[in-house]
Amino acid sequence: MNRKQLTLLVVLVAVLGGAGLMLYQNRSRSWTGGGEGVGQKVLGDFQVNDVAQIVIKHGTNELNLARKDDLWRVRERGDYAANFSEISDLVKKLHDLKVVQNEQVGPSQLPRLELASGSGTNTPTTLELRDASGKGIKTLFLGKKHMRKSDRPSPFGDTDAGGWPDGRYVMTAGAQKVALVAEALENVKPEAESWLNKDFFKVEKARSIAVTFPVATNSWKLTRETESGELKLADTQPGEQLDASKASGVGYPLSSPSFNDVAIGLTGEQTGLDKATVIGLETFEGFHYTVKVGQKTNDNHYLTVAVTGDFPKERTSGKDEKPEDKEKLDKEFKDKQKKLEEKLAQEKAFEKWTYLVSGWTVDSLLKERAQFMADKKDESKKDEAKQDDTKADDADKAEPKPEAPPAESKKDPQ
Repeated sequence: MNRKQLTLLVVLVAVLGGAGLMLYQNRSRSWTGGGEGVGQKVLGDFQVNDVAQIVIKHGTNELNLARKDDLWRVRERGDYAANFSEISDLVKKLHDLKVVQNEQVGPSQLPRLELASGSGTNTPTTLELRDASGKGIKTLFLGKKHMRKSDRPSPFGDTDAGGWPDGRYVMTAGAQKVALVAEALENVKPEAESWLNKDFFKVEKARSIAVTFPVATNSWKLTRETESGELKLADTQPGEQLDASKASGVGYPLSSPSFNDVAIGLTGEQTGLDKATVIGLETFEGFHYTVKVGQKTNDNHYLTVAVTGDFPKERTSGKDEKPEDKEKLDKEFKDKQKKLEEKLAQEKAFEKWTYLVSGWTVDSLLKERAQFMADKKDESKKDEAKQDDTKADDADKAEPKPEAPPAESKKDPQ
């Protein structure tokens, strides 16, 4: 590194450091006041591992997250698995939550900070931490978010636009002061779907795709011979021709699906699963998926999934296989089979639930048979073009070619 490069590097570090200092100072200036207790933990000390239940309430809505059988679950969704990382991050954040600013606020000012008692619109979100027996550990009331205004003016002339939440006004049970904390805690809402573990099944290396509609003539099945091979129609009917470009849209079905929510307490008639469209998927690894798709509501389909596995139990040794190679290949085979069995066990756990999945997840598979066929108009045009070409060739062959004029004889000069 020469002197010029070193100088540029030093200047760059200084600029970045100054920008960071300005950002910190600007954020610090967004908090006014201070007061006694600044820097102290809002909820004091408590054992994070003692928290076994979290209750979030706002108005008439309530959410219960509880640890059951060593797994966090969402009670309002039939004890479906909760997102552990979200819960863990929240509890740790609450444990470390510190006061940035303390304010002595009278009862008349609490509605302004959305911390008023009662059932009005200016009431807080209540967050309760409980132990395994249901005994309360800590309670926190979450009020109005503190907004940090942007330094840049809005292009629409709105002086309040362009800001973002960088803190929140909170109170603890029995406290006389309102504390401002440097966490917006935006995800703390009594919305069950937001706390679900969204891990889902995954179809890999699809070998065949069969979709059975309530109207049988709309059903179809596509298969391929190799993992990267072209999909072909399994039961072509007279007059049908598969359009490969249309079939390519379902080449990797449900390879990374997700869901938006879990449906609880609905009948097959309510979900449309009593007259479901059935998607059957087979993979080269031996997985068999049966996915039932019900009616669509608010751009979501009701869906259930069942999965089985048919894996080889033993490896077939190759001809002239050396002992050292056999040991290595046997180990690789067993390791692969173990992963397949683990994947099967994990995905079978999804069978007992009914899910709400977005339309884009399954809509490409819900096309009717005719939608995969080549356009007949295009085919007729191609046929006409072929016929015209044939006629032109025949005409060329049939038309006699003109004879060349006789060559003039050259006479010797007399």
